[in-house]
Amino acid sequence: MQQDLVASRQADSIPDTLILVEHPDVITLGRSAKPSNVLCPGEIPVVPIERGGDVTYHGPGQLVAYPIFLLREGERDLHRFLRSLEEVLIRTLADFGLAGIREPGKTGVWIAHDGGSRKLASIGVAVRKWVTLHGLALNVSTDLARFGAIHPCGFDAAVMTSMRRELGHEPDFSAVERSLVRHVAKVFDREWQEMPH
Repeated sequence: MQQDLVASRQADSIPDTLILVEHPDVITLGRSAKPSNVLCPGEIPVVPIERGGDVTYHGPGQLVAYPIFLLREGERDLHRFLRSLEEVLIRTLADFGLAGIREPGKTGVWIAHDGGSRKLASIGVAVRKWVTLHGLALNVSTDLARFGAIHPCGFDAAVMTSMRRELGHEPDFSAVERSLVRHVAKVFDREWQEMPH
């Protein structure tokens, strides 16, 4: 679906599009994935993918967002795009009372914890003719034990956390979706028309 949407966006036959999904269990390998970071996937499918980055896990309770955006003239900077995705996540977390932070040199969004930090969200993207694909994954109520099958983004699995773990209760998944969509619109200066599932 992403490939088709990217081609359509490149042809200017569709507007900028944001896909929100909650994947079944899957491990994806980015372009710079190290095979040694896949430990014991068991029955979880392992899929090579064209995004940047290393290995990660997607599954139930995780909000995944794929922006299929034609980057405008002033937006054509991959680092700026990554920082903008982080900003979306930081603002979304703030709506639920969580203080997301950036870690220098590490793409994604983290939360301070006992003098260190834990990772709440991962980002991995690709860009083709200035059209973006892939995106971000926010652990809302993800089963964190699933990360034990890998070294997520090269880190020990213990570094991963979720909104549920940090809040001490399960946030409303739909409310997190609405918040994220609102902040994508603000940060990227886009307007949305919701499409049926």
